[in-house]
Amino acid sequence: MAENSLPASTSTSSSQNGRPNLNPGNGKISRIIFLILLCGGLLFTAINLFNDVEETGAPVTSYTPFLLLGVALVIALGFEFVNGFHDTANAVATVIYTHSLSPGVAVVWSGFCNFLGVLLSSGVVAFGIISLLPVELILQAGSGNGFAMVYALLFSAIIWNLGTWYFGLPASSSHTLIGSIIGVGVANALLHGRSGTSGVDWDQAIKVGYALLLSPIVGFICAALLLLAMKAFIRNRQLYEAPKGNQPPPAWIRGLLILTCTGVSFAHGSNDGQKGMGLIMLILVGTMPIAYALNRSLPPDQIPRVAALTQVTEQQLLTLQPAPAAMPAPREVLTEFVRTSQNRPQVLPALGMMLGDIGDQIRRYGAVENIPARAVTNTRNDMYLASETIKHLQSAKVALPEEIASNLTAVKKELDAATRFIPMWVKVVVAIALGLGTMVGWRRIVVTVGERIGKTHLTYAQGASAELVAMATIGAADVFGLPVSTTHVLSSGVAGSMAANKSGLQLSTIRNLALAWVLTLPVSVLLSGLLYALFIHL
Repeated sequence: MAENSLPASTSTSSSQNGRPNLNPGNGKISRIIFLILLCGGLLFTAINLFNDVEETGAPVTSYTPFLLLGVALVIALGFEFVNGFHDTANAVATVIYTHSLSPGVAVVWSGFCNFLGVLLSSGVVAFGIISLLPVELILQAGSGNGFAMVYALLFSAIIWNLGTWYFGLPASSSHTLIGSIIGVGVANALLHGRSGTSGVDWDQAIKVGYALLLSPIVGFICAALLLLAMKAFIRNRQLYEAPKGNQPPPAWIRGLLILTCTGVSFAHGSNDGQKGMGLIMLILVGTMPIAYALNRSLPPDQIPRVAALTQVTEQQLLTLQPAPAAMPAPREVLTEFVRTSQNRPQVLPALGMMLGDIGDQIRRYGAVENIPARAVTNTRNDMYLASETIKHLQSAKVALPEEIASNLTAVKKELDAATRFIPMWVKVVVAIALGLGTMVGWRRIVVTVGERIGKTHLTYAQGASAELVAMATIGAADVFGLPVSTTHVLSSGVAGSMAANKSGLQLSTIRNLALAWVLTLPVSVLLSGLLYALFIHL
């Protein structure tokens, strides 16, 4: 074994083998700050909820929706909290094991970077996750089945995340949530007498699946290649040595490692934080549609343009494909199309008729904020369904005249602006939950990444190469609206750097990581499906 080897079972002191002290005292001040942030986040959420509802002018006749919303929000924020200490531990492992930052400073800094990543995220990933859910459940988000869906998703994801965290396994929260969504979709289809394969948007699921499958492979290969390139072009020996005792690395190496930790934490917040935001928006739309079903901040001068665009597009679609004499209701036709992706002759006229109805509603009320409470949910569902229909037509590459295709793209953009939005306060509370989660429970995963993947102590170059690749991969996925796993990318990057350095891999850990990766999807599918079936019968 190499002189910088560090078997997982070692109990030698930090000063002898460079192992960091992972058990510093938390101190009363840090606990007080934690509680202040926690209570402040919950209070901030409550104040914004009541303010948003009050601004609608709708009278509050019952506080039951607030109670249901509060419980669902706490559970959703709990998922993000668990996500924080489960996934972000990967980002701090390298700076801790190279003594670039002390554990306390590292987790606080990572939590802050997660916070910023969530606040500055685009929201594309959030609605990419939502679009995987069965369309009929999204349209019924405020029904009993809608709540059963949300609770099943959240509880199954939290249970599996906590289980893998307890055993120190860097499993993927993204992987878990995708499996939970598939489980709910399959269970919903089976309970309604349909084939289980009809309950999921498989085109989107396959796209997400490729991202989750390829990201650890990318992490392993690219981290290995980057380390080899660094060895070829950067001749500084210090970069390829393990830490000696508890001494921090040279300033320039330390700066590089802190920079990569910052990038991974920010990218993690930007990508993973959106999953919680998407679920919270689904909860808000279901429980408080008057305030959150439609984007009330749309400028009034945009309304006439949208109304005119929908009217023109309606006429073009009905001219291209006239409506049959006996056609089901447009919503029924489009829901079936989005669910099955089977393009029938009724789809284009049904879309045209629905766009016409949307245009009529917009013209009638003049502004989003003028739509009465009783009509908000229907208007929002029509807009969402029309947007999803256009997306499926584009994915199926249905041949349409250029002008119609261009108008449909423009219509979809306007509909998405009205229905796919995230209030700033939602970003803030998710950022707080993810950031606070980063600051607790991180040790188990950090030990696995820092000690139990390779047979030797992590060198500066290995830590930097793994985190640079993770930062770039997660950032690219965020741009394309794809959820990827920080855990998979970074832990596989560490493994790739160990392999390239010929440091050796601890096969028992690699086997456990692979087992967790393989089991996450089927277990979360089964767990969420069973929970959904249970909840809808309660």
